[in-house]
Amino acid sequence: MKIVLSGGTGFIGVPLCHYLHSAGNHVVVLSRAAAAARRSLPAATEVIEWSAATWPRALDGADAVINLAGESLAGGRWTAARKDAIRRSRCRTTADLVAAMAQAQPSPPVFISASAVGYYGPHGDEVLDESAPPGGDFLATVCSAWEHEAQRAEPLGVRVVRLRLGVVLGTGGGALSRMALPFKLFAGGPLGRGEQWLSWIHRDDVIGLIGFALECPTLTGPVNATAPEPWRMREFCRTLGRVLGRPSWLPVPGFTLRLALGEMAQMLLTGQRVIPAAAERAGYRFRYPTLEAALRQVLDCPRLTAP
Repeated sequence: MKIVLSGGTGFIGVPLCHYLHSAGNHVVVLSRAAAAARRSLPAATEVIEWSAATWPRALDGADAVINLAGESLAGGRWTAARKDAIRRSRCRTTADLVAAMAQAQPSPPVFISASAVGYYGPHGDEVLDESAPPGGDFLATVCSAWEHEAQRAEPLGVRVVRLRLGVVLGTGGGALSRMALPFKLFAGGPLGRGEQWLSWIHRDDVIGLIGFALECPTLTGPVNATAPEPWRMREFCRTLGRVLGRPSWLPVPGFTLRLALGEMAQMLLTGQRVIPAAAERAGYRFRYPTLEAALRQVLDCPRLTAP
């Protein structure tokens, strides 16, 4: 298969490229920094400079397009300018990709476009599957607009999968590297009261779900990319402490986060209890369905066995 990928140099994109290559695919990465991208990606990857003028040519003959591009949410305080960059980096890139699909000969049959569980907004203890409505906060409105742009590919005859990502656990970056550091310094604990739900997923399962979506013709629409068992922040941190052999005793007060991060703190102090109903219904089997096993693999902390 020829697979075109945006966001190919990121936390998910690089290992995804390796996975796709190992499966015998030809991978084309669209990048704004082509030279740097070539240094971080497998040698067989074709890299094309990020330009709306080159995209239709890059998409000609493609069997699938995967869109992972987007400004980091944790890249700084959410000023008006940052919020605009977060929104534009997702919506404009997706719109440009769909426009390129319309010009490609033929249009790619599959489009897998990232979104996030922030789509749902805060919902307390309510269990959320893909049928739940969007929320009304900043992240929810961004995700809703992001997905709307992806859905514009459907009239072209493209099967669109909107992958709503939870907190992705993996080595070499992501949220877990930031969360684990205080624990390693014996100063770990939950954020706020710890009652908020944290819907997580191992990075290997994100990649596995993408591979599954490429091959499963009945999988379409929103797909929650979360493990089957979300956890409250308090229990997540207790498990993280146990895996690292460290206590989970020092919570970070909500007011401290709000002072330091402003509106971005709301993302950390509220959460969603999301389940992967669509993926499980389609037959996807998670490699890491349980939190402790996922944390032990990512942090290279195998369970000790009796001698």
